[in-house]
Amino acid sequence: MLLGAHMSISGGVYNAVLDGEKATCDTIQIFTKSSNQWRAKPLTDDEIARFFNEQKNTGVSVSCAHDSYLINLGSPDKELFNKSLESFQIELERCDILHVANLVMHPGSHVGSGEEAGLKKIVEAINKSFEKLNKSNTIVCLETTAGQGSNLGYKFEQLAHIIDMVEDKSRMGVCLDTCHIFAAGYPIQNEDDYMKTIMEFDKTIGLQRLKIIHFNDSKKGLGSKVDRHEHIGQGELGLEPFRHILNDKRLDKVPKILETPKGDELLEDIENLKILRSLIMK
Repeated sequence: MLLGAHMSISGGVYNAVLDGEKATCDTIQIFTKSSNQWRAKPLTDDEIARFFNEQKNTGVSVSCAHDSYLINLGSPDKELFNKSLESFQIELERCDILHVANLVMHPGSHVGSGEEAGLKKIVEAINKSFEKLNKSNTIVCLETTAGQGSNLGYKFEQLAHIIDMVEDKSRMGVCLDTCHIFAAGYPIQNEDDYMKTIMEFDKTIGLQRLKIIHFNDSKKGLGSKVDRHEHIGQGELGLEPFRHILNDKRLDKVPKILETPKGDELLEDIENLKILRSLIMK
């Protein structure tokens, strides 16, 4: 089972791997560039080589990257859409350079144009990107969202619709975020509710498309539509949903990544991972 956390690439992408080892991660998620800037600093040959070497030296793998928070492929604004499209394609290219198998993305926000129009723009962007980067091996993982504001992807049906409309479905996956689906209204606390929610996911999208799970407790309650992450067991979810997922044999091989608050010493990640490992039935 692969457990880990999102790690900073400050000072070089290889530093994320070293921090992952320090935090007792088996695997990590990274940004391939600054998440709050459009500009992408070129990756040097030395940086790339060290990134690969540190994974080999530490045994810490990189399961996925997360794209920039600035990107909105559902935007009705032509300038922002085109800027987002270009940036998204750069993210895919950088994943290929770094041999990162999965790129997690928030589908996008319709910003008042309506859900149908927003979903249509997202599909258009993904199809254009796949056509341009037809040799890319990176799987695009649509992340489940909380449904805050005009964010799309808070219903399994919306993610299924995007995948159905994308021409090359072989390059599509899903990232399930525990905080997000709970805030969106999917109950997962008791075992029966968890099983029903996972069955609904399987029926609507298919468990074979589940490539990444984000492990986050929630500061807000079921159906709140508010995206606020909390440490494992300290929020509205509690420990039980994580116990259900960790002991669901169908999900054994899906990397599980923390996105919880932390300081420079990574002590919070170490503690959260310790708690998660304690929930696994031997």
